[in-house]
Amino acid sequence: MALSQPAPTGISEVQKKPFPIKNIVTSLLPLLLLALFWAEHTLLPDGQMFTKRRYLAESFPFLMGLYLVTFGASFYRKDFHEKLTYQAPLIAGVIGFLMLWDVVTLKLGLLPLPQFPSPGAVIAALIADAEVLFVSIYHSLGLLFGGYLLGLLFGIPTGILMGWFSSVNYWLSPILRFIGPIPATAWIPIAMVVFPSSFQASIFLVALAAWFPITIMTWSGISNVSNSYYEVARTLGASTRYLILKVALPASLPSVFVGTFMGLGSSFATLVVAELLGVKAGMGWYVSWAQGWAEYAKVWAALFVMAIIFSGTTSLLFKVRDRVLVWQKGLVKW
Repeated sequence: MALSQPAPTGISEVQKKPFPIKNIVTSLLPLLLLALFWAEHTLLPDGQMFTKRRYLAESFPFLMGLYLVTFGASFYRKDFHEKLTYQAPLIAGVIGFLMLWDVVTLKLGLLPLPQFPSPGAVIAALIADAEVLFVSIYHSLGLLFGGYLLGLLFGIPTGILMGWFSSVNYWLSPILRFIGPIPATAWIPIAMVVFPSSFQASIFLVALAAWFPITIMTWSGISNVSNSYYEVARTLGASTRYLILKVALPASLPSVFVGTFMGLGSSFATLVVAELLGVKAGMGWYVSWAQGWAEYAKVWAALFVMAIIFSGTTSLLFKVRDRVLVWQKGLVKW
């Protein structure tokens, strides 16, 4: 006689288990630090003059409420709760750093003004100059992606040609070795003379910064593809075009992506300098303009925005890499 099976409930045994108390306490660390930060910021007397609106003080109830909602929602998804528990110490560390920054600047005045404003002053600068920052971000992204894509369009084909054709490598290799190591920013005087506008000169500099590492790594990747791949393809009647596009390039993609990351990093560094060539908008221009007026709160705000943009762009490129190189997903993390 067969034993009757219990009706499925749709909830696994793992999901039925209660959440560990240790995980709950760890997840509440950011909330505790936010409460301490709020008390410190509100109760301690100010040691620096801060005449702007106190956006930071007004944001604490919203931030604590938002985290409480997130914490409560995590109990409905075990994977989300585990992720929140894992990230909680890091979030608490960031809040603790901001609280320490607030203490040594706004409360104790240990760091000189205007070079070292308080976190509240930086937040106020972000909100007050939001429109100018948005325009600067728009121009910087246009310059960055325009120059970087141009570097890709020239770098990858150049690397393929050098890695595949020995005659092309013979002529281009000395040029690459001679010109490539020169920092892109060193070409500013030449770019200003050759190109009719500062924007075109800036595009050229960003493209040049991306072109060299992309070319080098594509060339290296194509050159190091195993000959056995080509031999197998040739026995099946593959043409030269097929060997390049279907064998050599896919096999060298890990190396190509290394070049794209290196080129992106070089583009970030060149972008800020290139925007000092007379362009009227952009994050580099904004930093220079704010520094000229001793508005260092705006300088710090711009650096914060630049960190978000550059980190987000790099993360986006990693997403593309993980999608293309599925077999290497998670091998290199960002």
